[in-house]
Amino acid sequence: MTDDSQQSIKIKVRNLSKVFGAQPKRALEMRNSGMKRPEIFEKTGQTLGLSNINFDVYEGELLVIMGLSGSGKSTLIRCLNRLIEPTEGEIIIDGQDITKLSDKELLDARRRYYSMVFQNFALFPHRTVQQNAEFGLEVRGTSRSERSETARTALEQVGLKGWEDAYPHQLSGGMQQRVGLARALANDASVLLMDEAFSALDPLIRKDMQEELQELQYHTQKTTIFITHDLDEALNIGDRIILLKDGEIVQQGTPEQILTKPADDYVARFIEGVDKSRVLTASNAMRPVRMTARESDGPRTMLHKMSEAGIDSIYVTSRDRRLLGLVEAADADEAVKAKKDSARELIDPDVPTVGPDEPLSSLFGMFSERSVPIAVADESGRLLGVVVKGAVLDELAKAGDS
Repeated sequence: MTDDSQQSIKIKVRNLSKVFGAQPKRALEMRNSGMKRPEIFEKTGQTLGLSNINFDVYEGELLVIMGLSGSGKSTLIRCLNRLIEPTEGEIIIDGQDITKLSDKELLDARRRYYSMVFQNFALFPHRTVQQNAEFGLEVRGTSRSERSETARTALEQVGLKGWEDAYPHQLSGGMQQRVGLARALANDASVLLMDEAFSALDPLIRKDMQEELQELQYHTQKTTIFITHDLDEALNIGDRIILLKDGEIVQQGTPEQILTKPADDYVARFIEGVDKSRVLTASNAMRPVRMTARESDGPRTMLHKMSEAGIDSIYVTSRDRRLLGLVEAADADEAVKAKKDSARELIDPDVPTVGPDEPLSSLFGMFSERSVPIAVADESGRLLGVVVKGAVLDELAKAGDS
């Protein structure tokens, strides 16, 4: 996902609240006077499931909503498509407030905007994989040939090509969840809602599904809202995270912001024990390059630049900052002694290079292989900065202190 400022907003949620009970107005009045969920329940028996929820969902992002049991996360995702009726507030998708729609309009909006993947797979045992994937299209009245082709394409996207004629009981848990995902993709709704979708899977299968979801979301750019109670899962897959407690948002932000700048003691306790090296990235530890050489520089010029910067190797870039390689001081010194004017043959293109989103955990092994700063480059190969081992340790230490 790109920077938020460049993202169009797909969904706006404003002042959303949900009260479970026969006196919602009274519960909201007590909330507005400053009372919290436990006190309201004690005095009225009304449960404040959600309270004054405000957030945006950006086009093409994977937003994770998380919290412990009873935090309101499943209530929230069901309010988004009005499987649960909100008590107050607005849910605006593509400019349309679905809280104001009639039953018929809501049905049309659900088909257009939302596909849902459940924790328990929700497959029909008497239907084949192909027939399960087609189900939403069948309900919509899509022709047999069109829904067959669409479902086959979706099954291939999730890695189930060749399993079309199998039945759910013949599949593993992970494969069954892939069928549910294929059914959601086949419906071609613009938003994918996933409620604890991987919670019932074994840990290894769950990890595989997380990786496959990220790859699928990258290729399809499907706006995805993912509910989980698992912090590691949220940190692993989320572009942004919304953390709920007692029906209220306590913090929302990127995984790095949640880890390094917890909003309060509750969030700080929530993230205790997380291996921050798996979530913090090279961009967190990246430092500006003190000096670079040009491809046309000779060995004497390169040695002079290294001396000025106090370094014993130097990265070489093209005029448009594309990384070409590295020259070591010892090699440049040998070239000077040999009275060579060109250093092009000294440039070693096989240098440690990562993208800005590379987890810090994967950098430690690279330092042990070669004692030079790790180059950070963008998708075009342009040098953005470098990471030294001390900077990695410093970032992890600061994250731990926070």
